[in-house]
Amino acid sequence: MNLIDTHTHLYLEQFSEDRDIIIQNAINQGVNRMLLPAIDSTTFDSMTSLSEKYPDNCFPMIGLHPTSVKDNYEEELTLVENELSKGGYIGIGEIGIDLYWDKTHAEEQKDALTRQLRWAKKHKLPVAIHTRDSFNEVYNIVKNEKTDDLIGVFHCFTGSLSEAYRIMDIGFSMGIGGIVTFKNAGLAEVVSSLPIESMVLETDAPFLTPAPHRGKRNESSYLNFIAMKMAEVLGMDMMSIIENTTNNATKLFKL
Repeated sequence: MNLIDTHTHLYLEQFSEDRDIIIQNAINQGVNRMLLPAIDSTTFDSMTSLSEKYPDNCFPMIGLHPTSVKDNYEEELTLVENELSKGGYIGIGEIGIDLYWDKTHAEEQKDALTRQLRWAKKHKLPVAIHTRDSFNEVYNIVKNEKTDDLIGVFHCFTGSLSEAYRIMDIGFSMGIGGIVTFKNAGLAEVVSSLPIESMVLETDAPFLTPAPHRGKRNESSYLNFIAMKMAEVLGMDMMSIIENTTNNATKLFKL
């Protein structure tokens, strides 16, 4: 098997006790490549160290997470811009707008998103987009900035069928994670009507753990449970799900 976890935060402190074991578990389960979206300067060193330790398995992105857009966001964006000029990143992320926790810096979040989308076009890198209570705000900005050089994924997609079609209309993919395995989430019903070409798989570890491990810490090896659910929902065999989503991720992130 050759699965790609397109969104996993294995560098976070939740894995400080057993990170190497967790990564080996993933590789043993066929999850050979794990893409690491950035958060902010406080996690930059740990993310970089992990990608340097596992250059064939862990691939870093650079970006400013919307919940980290605070009064000092200009300094944080400077770090992102400087790192982009150095190269070595497979994407810009995770970026977006989050109006769930705090709306204090909503305008700054929009500014940060717009600027990072423009950097993505400049550097010809895909973007990993975070939306929470903000789909219309994010979508309108992305659509306004859309050119042939702007591609990416709406990470942790949990939206409606109409939102899915809007995402596909601008040539973006959807990241499907553990929520598709939740009984009452409604995501499986939406996914069942979508073309496999529009989706990539992700865990968002250590968050959003799929069934049957829901409630525990998530890890990249659990991507298999998401793939199994996708096979059930789409009426495809497991190997077809893996082959298609791996091809989608490989193409999107130029792996």
